[in-house]
Amino acid sequence: MDGSHNAPLIAQHEKQDECRFHGVFTSKGFTLGKKTHWLSCPECNQIALEAEAVAKAKKDAEDAQKHLEGRLLQSGIPLRYRSKDFASFVADSQDKEKALTTAMEFAHNFDQHYRSGTVVVFSGMPGTGKSHLAIAIAQAVMDQHTALYTSAIDAVRMIRDTWRRGSDKTETEVLNLLAGVHLLILDEVGVQYGTEAEQVNLFDIIDKRYRDLMPTILLTNQGKAGLKTFLGDRSFDRLREGGIWVTFDWASQRGQVSS
Repeated sequence: MDGSHNAPLIAQHEKQDECRFHGVFTSKGFTLGKKTHWLSCPECNQIALEAEAVAKAKKDAEDAQKHLEGRLLQSGIPLRYRSKDFASFVADSQDKEKALTTAMEFAHNFDQHYRSGTVVVFSGMPGTGKSHLAIAIAQAVMDQHTALYTSAIDAVRMIRDTWRRGSDKTETEVLNLLAGVHLLILDEVGVQYGTEAEQVNLFDIIDKRYRDLMPTILLTNQGKAGLKTFLGDRSFDRLREGGIWVTFDWASQRGQVSS
Protein backbone atom coordinates (compact mmCIF):
# COMPACT_ATOMS: atom_id res chain seq x y z
CA MET A 1 0.00 0.00 0.00
CA ASP A 2 1.31 3.47 -0.89
CA GLY A 3 -0.76 5.33 1.72
CA SER A 4 -1.69 8.03 -0.81
CA HIS A 5 -5.29 8.11 0.42
CA ASN A 6 -4.00 9.54 3.71
CA ALA A 7 -2.04 12.43 2.13
CA PRO A 8 -3.41 15.90 3.05
CA LEU A 9 -5.15 17.77 0.28
CA ILE A 10 -3.49 20.93 -1.05
CA ALA A 11 -5.72 23.49 -2.79
CA GLN A 12 -4.40 26.48 -4.79
CA HIS A 13 -6.04 29.91 -4.74
CA GLU A 14 -5.35 33.36 -6.17
CA LYS A 15 -6.10 36.83 -4.88
CA GLN A 16 -5.05 40.39 -5.59
CA ASP A 17 -2.56 41.76 -3.10
CA GLU A 18 -0.46 44.91 -2.93
CA CYS A 19 3.26 45.35 -2.33
CA ARG A 20 4.34 48.72 -0.92
CA PHE A 21 7.33 48.67 -3.29
CA HIS A 22 5.95 47.13 -6.50
CA GLY A 23 2.22 47.76 -6.36
CA VAL A 24 -0.60 45.31 -7.07
CA PHE A 25 0.25 41.68 -7.83
CA THR A 26 -1.53 38.34 -8.00
CA SER A 27 -0.72 36.25 -4.94
CA LYS A 28 -1.05 32.48 -5.00
CA GLY A 29 -2.28 30.61 -1.95
CA PHE A 30 -1.83 26.97 -1.00
CA THR A 31 -4.14 25.35 1.51
CA LEU A 32 -2.67 22.61 3.61
CA GLY A 33 -5.22 21.16 6.00
CA LYS A 34 -7.16 24.10 7.43
CA LYS A 35 -4.52 26.78 6.81
CA THR A 36 -3.86 28.75 3.61
CA HIS A 37 -0.32 30.03 2.95
CA TRP A 38 -0.06 33.04 0.62
CA LEU A 39 3.06 33.83 -1.41
CA SER A 40 4.55 37.31 -1.16
CA CYS A 41 5.43 39.74 -3.97
CA PRO A 42 7.29 37.87 -6.76
CA GLU A 43 9.48 40.89 -7.53
CA CYS A 44 10.57 41.15 -3.90
CA ASN A 45 11.25 37.40 -3.91
CA GLN A 46 13.37 37.73 -7.05
CA ILE A 47 15.36 40.63 -5.56
CA ALA A 48 15.95 38.58 -2.41
CA LEU A 49 17.14 35.61 -4.44
CA GLU A 50 19.52 37.79 -6.47
CA ALA A 51 20.89 39.40 -3.30
CA GLU A 52 21.41 35.95 -1.82
CA ALA A 53 23.24 34.82 -4.96
CA VAL A 54 25.51 37.91 -4.87
CA ALA A 55 26.26 37.35 -1.18
CA LYS A 56 27.07 33.69 -1.83
CA ALA A 57 29.34 34.58 -4.75
CA LYS A 58 31.16 37.13 -2.58
CA LYS A 59 31.62 34.62 0.24
CA ASP A 60 32.82 31.95 -2.19
CA ALA A 61 35.34 34.44 -3.61
CA GLU A 62 36.55 35.41 -0.13
CA ASP A 63 36.98 31.75 0.80
CA ALA A 64 38.84 31.06 -2.44
CA GLN A 65 41.07 34.09 -1.87
CA LYS A 66 41.94 32.96 1.67
CA HIS A 67 42.65 29.45 0.40
CA LEU A 68 44.89 30.83 -2.34
CA GLU A 69 46.85 33.08 -0.01
CA GLY A 70 47.21 30.28 2.52
CA ARG A 71 48.61 27.90 -0.05
CA LEU A 72 51.06 30.49 -1.36
CA LEU A 73 51.97 31.79 2.12
CA GLN A 74 51.49 35.24 0.60
CA SER A 75 49.27 38.03 1.85
CA GLY A 76 48.99 39.37 -1.69
CA ILE A 77 48.21 43.07 -1.41
CA PRO A 78 50.57 44.71 1.13
CA LEU A 79 48.83 46.27 4.12
CA ARG A 80 50.22 49.69 3.18
CA TYR A 81 48.36 49.55 -0.13
CA ARG A 82 45.02 48.08 0.92
CA SER A 83 43.45 51.53 1.16
CA LYS A 84 44.21 52.22 -2.50
CA ASP A 85 41.10 52.58 -4.65
CA PHE A 86 39.96 54.45 -7.74
CA ALA A 87 38.52 57.35 -5.73
CA SER A 88 41.88 58.13 -4.09
CA PHE A 89 43.80 58.25 -7.37
CA VAL A 90 44.43 61.90 -8.24
CA ALA A 91 43.74 62.27 -11.97
CA ASP A 92 44.88 65.86 -12.39
CA SER A 93 45.90 65.57 -16.05
CA GLN A 94 44.46 64.12 -19.25
CA ASP A 95 46.99 61.27 -19.26
CA LYS A 96 46.17 60.35 -15.66
CA GLU A 97 42.46 60.44 -16.47
CA LYS A 98 43.11 58.04 -19.35
CA ALA A 99 45.02 55.66 -17.06
CA LEU A 100 42.25 55.80 -14.44
CA THR A 101 39.52 55.24 -17.03
CA THR A 102 41.37 52.25 -18.49
CA ALA A 103 41.79 50.70 -15.03
CA MET A 104 38.13 51.27 -14.12
CA GLU A 105 36.96 49.81 -17.43
CA PHE A 106 39.08 46.70 -16.88
CA ALA A 107 37.62 46.20 -13.40
CA HIS A 108 34.03 46.96 -14.46
CA ASN A 109 34.19 44.56 -17.42
CA PHE A 110 36.40 41.97 -15.74
CA ASP A 111 34.12 39.06 -16.67
CA GLN A 112 34.70 39.90 -20.33
CA HIS A 113 38.47 40.30 -19.83
CA TYR A 114 38.49 37.05 -17.87
CA ARG A 115 36.96 35.21 -20.81
CA SER A 116 39.47 36.69 -23.29
CA GLY A 117 42.57 36.57 -21.08
CA THR A 118 43.42 40.26 -21.49
CA VAL A 119 46.96 41.35 -20.61
CA VAL A 120 47.46 44.91 -19.32
CA VAL A 121 50.86 46.57 -19.06
CA PHE A 122 51.33 49.63 -16.86
CA SER A 123 54.64 51.21 -17.86
CA GLY A 124 56.31 54.08 -16.05
CA MET A 125 58.86 55.17 -13.49
CA PRO A 126 58.43 54.39 -9.77
CA GLY A 127 55.93 56.54 -7.89
CA THR A 128 53.63 57.28 -10.82
CA GLY A 129 50.65 55.29 -9.49
CA LYS A 130 50.98 52.00 -11.36
CA SER A 131 50.63 49.90 -8.21
CA HIS A 132 47.83 52.13 -6.94
CA LEU A 133 45.60 51.47 -9.96
CA ALA A 134 46.55 47.80 -10.22
CA ILE A 135 45.64 47.22 -6.57
CA ALA A 136 42.39 49.19 -7.03
CA ILE A 137 41.52 46.77 -9.84
CA ALA A 138 42.38 43.75 -7.70
CA GLN A 139 40.24 44.93 -4.79
CA ALA A 140 37.33 45.63 -7.14
CA VAL A 141 37.37 42.18 -8.76
CA MET A 142 37.96 40.29 -5.48
CA ASP A 143 34.23 40.53 -4.75
CA GLN A 144 33.72 37.55 -7.04
CA HIS A 145 37.20 36.43 -8.15
CA THR A 146 40.61 35.61 -6.76
CA ALA A 147 43.49 38.03 -7.27
CA LEU A 148 47.16 38.05 -6.31
CA TYR A 149 49.54 40.99 -6.30
CA THR A 150 53.24 40.10 -6.11
CA SER A 151 56.55 41.25 -7.49
CA ALA A 152 58.05 39.27 -10.33
CA ILE A 153 61.03 38.48 -8.08
CA ASP A 154 58.77 37.06 -5.35
CA ALA A 155 56.84 34.99 -7.90
CA VAL A 156 60.11 33.49 -9.10
CA ARG A 157 61.19 32.96 -5.48
CA MET A 158 57.99 30.98 -4.79
CA ILE A 159 58.99 28.58 -7.53
CA ARG A 160 62.66 28.53 -6.57
CA ASP A 161 61.77 27.68 -2.95
CA THR A 162 60.32 24.38 -4.17
CA TRP A 163 63.84 23.33 -5.15
CA ARG A 164 64.82 23.04 -1.48
CA ARG A 165 65.03 19.58 -0.01
CA GLY A 166 61.90 18.87 2.01
CA SER A 167 59.69 21.45 0.27
CA ASP A 168 56.01 20.61 0.74
CA LYS A 169 55.16 21.82 -2.77
CA THR A 170 56.49 20.93 -6.18
CA GLU A 171 57.51 23.45 -8.82
CA THR A 172 54.56 22.39 -10.95
CA GLU A 173 52.11 22.92 -8.08
CA VAL A 174 53.30 26.48 -7.43
CA LEU A 175 53.35 27.28 -11.15
CA ASN A 176 49.78 26.02 -11.45
CA LEU A 177 48.71 28.17 -8.48
CA LEU A 178 50.25 31.30 -9.99
CA ALA A 179 48.81 30.48 -13.39
CA GLY A 180 45.37 29.60 -12.00
CA VAL A 181 44.54 32.70 -9.95
CA HIS A 182 41.80 34.67 -11.73
CA LEU A 183 43.86 37.88 -11.84
CA LEU A 184 47.64 37.95 -11.37
CA ILE A 185 49.42 41.29 -10.94
CA LEU A 186 53.20 41.08 -11.44
CA ASP A 187 55.11 44.13 -10.26
CA GLU A 188 58.71 45.08 -11.14
CA VAL A 189 58.74 43.11 -14.39
CA GLY A 190 62.03 43.80 -16.14
CA VAL A 191 64.34 43.52 -13.15
CA GLN A 192 67.30 41.35 -13.99
CA TYR A 193 67.53 37.99 -12.23
CA GLY A 194 70.53 36.11 -10.95
CA THR A 195 70.22 33.10 -13.21
CA GLU A 196 68.72 32.26 -16.56
CA ALA A 197 66.66 29.53 -14.84
CA GLU A 198 64.92 32.12 -12.66
CA GLN A 199 64.08 34.24 -15.67
CA VAL A 200 62.68 31.18 -17.44
CA ASN A 201 60.36 30.67 -14.43
CA LEU A 202 58.87 34.11 -15.00
CA PHE A 203 58.37 33.36 -18.68
CA ASP A 204 56.67 30.08 -17.72
CA ILE A 205 54.14 31.95 -15.53
CA ILE A 206 53.34 34.52 -18.22
CA ASP A 207 53.18 31.97 -21.04
CA LYS A 208 50.96 29.55 -19.11
CA ARG A 209 48.52 32.31 -18.24
CA TYR A 210 48.54 33.44 -21.87
CA ARG A 211 47.80 29.92 -23.12
CA ASP A 212 45.05 29.41 -20.52
CA LEU A 213 43.43 32.81 -21.31
CA MET A 214 43.94 34.12 -17.78
CA PRO A 215 44.09 37.94 -17.40
CA THR A 216 47.38 39.39 -16.17
CA ILE A 217 48.57 42.88 -15.25
CA LEU A 218 52.28 43.61 -15.62
CA LEU A 219 53.86 46.63 -13.93
CA THR A 220 57.21 47.69 -15.34
CA ASN A 221 59.68 50.56 -15.43
CA GLN A 222 60.61 49.49 -18.94
CA GLY A 223 59.33 51.02 -22.15
CA LYS A 224 58.17 48.82 -25.02
CA ALA A 225 61.68 48.33 -26.38
CA GLY A 226 63.13 47.48 -22.97
CA LEU A 227 60.33 45.06 -22.07
CA LYS A 228 60.63 43.38 -25.45
CA THR A 229 64.37 42.91 -24.91
CA PHE A 230 63.74 41.50 -21.43
CA LEU A 231 60.89 39.13 -22.37
CA GLY A 232 62.09 38.21 -25.84
CA ASP A 233 60.27 38.63 -29.15
CA ARG A 234 57.99 35.60 -28.74
CA SER A 235 56.71 36.43 -25.25
CA PHE A 236 56.39 40.14 -26.01
CA ASP A 237 54.41 39.49 -29.20
CA ARG A 238 52.05 37.27 -27.21
CA LEU A 239 51.45 40.05 -24.70
CA ARG A 240 50.61 42.47 -27.49
CA GLU A 241 47.86 40.24 -28.91
CA GLY A 242 44.71 41.90 -27.59
CA GLY A 243 46.70 43.52 -24.79
CA ILE A 244 46.42 47.02 -23.34
CA TRP A 245 49.48 49.24 -22.85
CA VAL A 246 49.19 52.27 -20.55
CA THR A 247 52.12 54.68 -20.21
CA PHE A 248 52.55 56.50 -16.90
CA ASP A 249 54.86 59.21 -18.22
CA TRP A 250 54.49 61.84 -15.51
CA ALA A 251 56.68 62.70 -12.53
CA SER A 252 56.77 60.59 -9.38
CA GLN A 253 53.95 61.31 -6.94
CA ARG A 254 55.56 59.63 -3.94
CA GLY A 255 54.44 61.37 -0.81
CA GLN A 256 51.16 62.41 -2.45
CA VAL A 257 47.82 60.60 -2.41
CA SER A 258 48.51 58.49 -5.51
CA SER A 259 51.97 57.26 -4.57
